[in-house]
Amino acid sequence: MGPAELIVLAFPQETITAEAARVLGTLRTAGDIRVVDSLVVTRHADGGIGYTELGEVEHLRGVAAAGGHELPLIGPEDAREAGGLLAPGSVAVLVLIEHLWARAAEEALRVVGGRIACGVRIPPERLEAALRAAEVRRGEG
Repeated sequence: MGPAELIVLAFPQETITAEAARVLGTLRTAGDIRVVDSLVVTRHADGGIGYTELGEVEHLRGVAAAGGHELPLIGPEDAREAGGLLAPGSVAVLVLIEHLWARAAEEALRVVGGRIACGVRIPPERLEAALRAAEVRRGEG
């Protein structure tokens, strides 16, 4: 198995729209990743947190792993933690993905004695802030 990552995809309403489900479906079909497990987490207006398997939500079945063969790796603790990130009245999809593109890189590195030792996901807003700061520094020089 290649490197994996748990991503929390948040939406500002309590249910995921059919349009969002179609976009999420491209995750599974693009070929660069494999959906290993997924979970829908809802933070209700009253602050309560609920969760359900992605494949149990009819219009989200296309996002689940091909053939519905997900590994049960995302659990209640993950749901509670992700729910704490959500505003009341919103929903998230937790998706555990394997980076298939990195599997070939890992195999090539192994041949020459190397390996992927670590990976760090940098949120887009932090990367954008770092790029703006670099532009400011270049402008000062």
